[in-house]
Amino acid sequence: MSRIFITGASGYIGGSVAAHLRKDGHEIVALVRSPEGAARLEAAGLRPQLGGLDDGPLLSRLASEADLVINTADSDHRGAIEALLAPLRGTGKLFIHTSGSSIVADDADGRHPGAIYDEGTPFTPVPLKVARVAIDTFVRDAARDNVRSVVICPTMIYGRGTGVKPDSIQVPLLLRLSRERGAGVHVGPGQNIWSNVHIEDLADLYALAVARAEPGAFFFAENGEAKLEDIAQALSRILGFGGRTVAVPIEEAIKAFGEDAARYGLASNSRVRAIRAREDLGWRPHRPSLLDDIENGSYRASLG
Repeated sequence: MSRIFITGASGYIGGSVAAHLRKDGHEIVALVRSPEGAARLEAAGLRPQLGGLDDGPLLSRLASEADLVINTADSDHRGAIEALLAPLRGTGKLFIHTSGSSIVADDADGRHPGAIYDEGTPFTPVPLKVARVAIDTFVRDAARDNVRSVVICPTMIYGRGTGVKPDSIQVPLLLRLSRERGAGVHVGPGQNIWSNVHIEDLADLYALAVARAEPGAFFFAENGEAKLEDIAQALSRILGFGGRTVAVPIEEAIKAFGEDAARYGLASNSRVRAIRAREDLGWRPHRPSLLDDIENGSYRASLG
């Protein structure tokens, strides 16, 4: 049994990863900001530690005391990642950092499908994602200092989480907007495409990375893709709107959600293929597809 220090266990990804690894027999030490959150994590069988990502000395201490470290809290917090990595250098310990496939997002504004990338495809990130790509590189380069550093890069995640936070971000947001508008919602024409992955398949990937990943590895996490118009139609059907959809102009979406979430989370393309996860780790995702989970699974069930 290993002692794992994880950030983000109160969240959707981290909570599900922590629950999976705890079932595998690991001891999970989890960073949490509030006493209320600590109580929820303790009830889930985790060992909470009060603190935040800005507390560098605390992060370094907890990382040094662990056998391996997993960051699922914030893909863009450079200071926290530096603090977590510092005590691991020269130890050969594992550090898994969570990125996100908006690193290959484009400025499609919902108008067209974009290019497809795998782990070896060169790309130039849009300006808002340059810093995230630099962090991914920083983490992978730690392998030169005898850290078993790994980056996992999920796509659009769906399904019911198995940790303390059951809901993701993008699909529940689209579900809420669709209910408010009386039709399935997409930004612009909705011709853009996102790769996606079920949360339980993603948790499986983290467990495999803990067991098998090589230093410096980078893994996309995807098991299919869907056009945003098709997602909107599926949401419309389960809400009783007969598949009817409505296009939200990109300007309106940016005003409501900010440029990052609107332009690079709802109106962009993010199409990837998880070749390395399948070939190097033997990852075999098998949960229902996104559209099936909307129409016949957890999202329909969530409506009561």
